Amino acid sequence: MSLLVQPRLINDPCGDPGLYLDFRFGRRAMLFDLGDTAPLSPRELLRVSHVFVSHAHMDHIAGLERLLRLRLHRPLPLHLLGPAGFVGQMESRFGSYTWNLLDETSVDFRVTVHDFEGGRITRAAEFCARRRFRRCDVAVPDLSTGLVLSEREFEIRAVALDHGIPSLGFAFRQRLRVNVWRSALDELGLPVGPWIDIAKRALRDGLPDRHRIAVPGAGEVPLGLLRARVFRREKGQHFAYVTDAADTADNRARIVELARGADHLFIEAVFPEADRSFATTSRHLTARAAGEIARAAGVAGLTPFHHSARYADAAAALAAEALAAYATG
Repeated sequence: MSLLVQPRLINDPCGDPGLYLDFRFGRRAMLFDLGDTAPLSPRELLRVSHVFVSHAHMDHIAGLERLLRLRLHRPLPLHLLGPAGFVGQMESRFGSYTWNLLDETSVDFRVTVHDFEGGRITRAAEFCARRRFRRCDVAVPDLSTGLVLSEREFEIRAVALDHGIPSLGFAFRQRLRVNVWRSALDELGLPVGPWIDIAKRALRDGLPDRHRIAVPGAGEVPLGLLRARVFRREKGQHFAYVTDAADTADNRARIVELARGADHLFIEAVFPEADRSFATTSRHLTARAAGEIARAAGVAGLTPFHHSARYADAAAALAAEALAAYATG
């Protein structure tokens, strides 16, 4: 079964938070958070189109400098999103460098930055190499409540959580997964090729059975035949990423709604339940709380991460505590 996206944590569970979203067939990637990116190769970072930042604590955004340095003289645009005030923070970051070597003849590298507040994107600005990264306010995208990105095949949602400051949780949801029966292709004498992606798009767009798909060597094939014999439509991928959130009733409800029924939940488990006082003071989740939330959301899989460095020698115990609460409630 082919997957649109393969998500994986950038660092070990005690390292900086960050989730790398690898689009297997799109030569593209995205990031949830941008801490230490040393485990990612330059090639992997050059594929990144979007970065969704939970908040601007250093361990969640320290990798921005490496990403910008790699991308500076390449034209692929970069999109960043964070909580309220993020546009201003990025303006300060760009303003801390000297750009006298850039001018209107430079490679047209553009960075778009969005603020997310109150369930919506509220501010947008563009920083361009040809303008020496001076801020230019631009129109806010017209998206419904909770959405931060909407494309043909998937959407990404955000929710603001309480960490003493706003900290965003994110969820990726594929609209529809369309898989191919290779045996059916052979039975119908149809070749593998780019026409398959065209047919998949037609299915996702809800085109009628009479719509015809051009297949090399086979002429035009009715979409209805392909729908019935070649393709299998299934629920799309759904996973969520949550870090840096206090264990409050409101936060739990928001996380459960974000992750409900997800294939996988990546969620912080910073302290053991025995040290709940530390978690309360720093507004983080315990491992048990992470497992309880995962169970309440009915997710199919759980990966606890963002363990406090003080438990570096007991990371397995933190994971075990979260997984036990997930399994038994």
